[in-house]
Amino acid sequence: MKLTVGLAAAALLLATGAQAADYHAPRNSFGQPDLQGVWTNGSLTSLERPAMFKSLTITEAQAKAVEAARARMRASADRPTDPKEGAPPVANDPGGYNASWTDPGTTLGRLNGEVRTSWLTDPADGKLPYSVAGRKVFERVLRQARTDFGGPEIRPLGERCVLGFGSSAGPPMLNVLYNNNYQIVQSPDAVAIVVEMNHDVRTVRLNAAGHLPPTIRPWMGDSIGHWDGDTLVVETTNFNPGESLRPYFGATMYLSKDAKVTERFTRVSPTQILYRFEVADPQIFSQTWKAEMPLNATKGPVYEYACHEGNYALPDILAGARQAEKEGRKPEETGLAE
Repeated sequence: MKLTVGLAAAALLLATGAQAADYHAPRNSFGQPDLQGVWTNGSLTSLERPAMFKSLTITEAQAKAVEAARARMRASADRPTDPKEGAPPVANDPGGYNASWTDPGTTLGRLNGEVRTSWLTDPADGKLPYSVAGRKVFERVLRQARTDFGGPEIRPLGERCVLGFGSSAGPPMLNVLYNNNYQIVQSPDAVAIVVEMNHDVRTVRLNAAGHLPPTIRPWMGDSIGHWDGDTLVVETTNFNPGESLRPYFGATMYLSKDAKVTERFTRVSPTQILYRFEVADPQIFSQTWKAEMPLNATKGPVYEYACHEGNYALPDILAGARQAEKEGRKPEETGLAE
């Protein structure tokens, strides 16, 4: 019986892989593979592999157990703490804050029939390969962002409503706490990736002669792309140094302004894009690291993300710092020290 089940599962995986290999994306009116639509990478899987997992893949049974445990945690968090409040409304309930934007997801990521415990595939341990010097830079900048409230420039971009929380726009495009939606729009000469985290539109220039001069460093870098068969290949350089710290909640990381991110978008089914990327940044990492994830079709439209942290949180933070200075408190007493 076990052998029969095992053979059936193996056959299913082979069939899934064969189906993806045989699939060819439809063409748009320009003759390009059609990637247009609204997609999401919302998932319980994150960039780095949590300590509870020892391998890149786990079985469906193990995945179901993890997903059920997370569902119980969510249900417990949503339960009213005051018995007088009663149960949450059901009829005509529009859903919670995250429902409109796709929250972190309820399932682990799946690619080619495999359940993935991390998006990272290289290094094999599923951990970002910081060099000794790179980790020191990362830890110093992260510590400063967490403790220095004296001026707006050092505050994370999410507080300033510049690129949202970590900017799921990337690149690379990583799933964060919520709002993991992307709308792809194509033209003959460009591909636009729209991300409402925070009103970001990344324009990929197709068949460009080269990157912008090194003195020009826009938010989200400078992206140029070309078609390699059915795959859109995008190379991004010229990152703005202001976005080097990427606060992706459970996968916060640091990229230097001279990093190079190479992405590959391949539509493998009517409802999924295989998104692969690699990051080369010798200033920070000991090797080029690689990852892959699914972008799954989701219903649109992508709703507006109205960031208010810059309106309220930032003035309050700076006012607190100025008050501390008036009272003559030292930086180490106020949390303003690096």
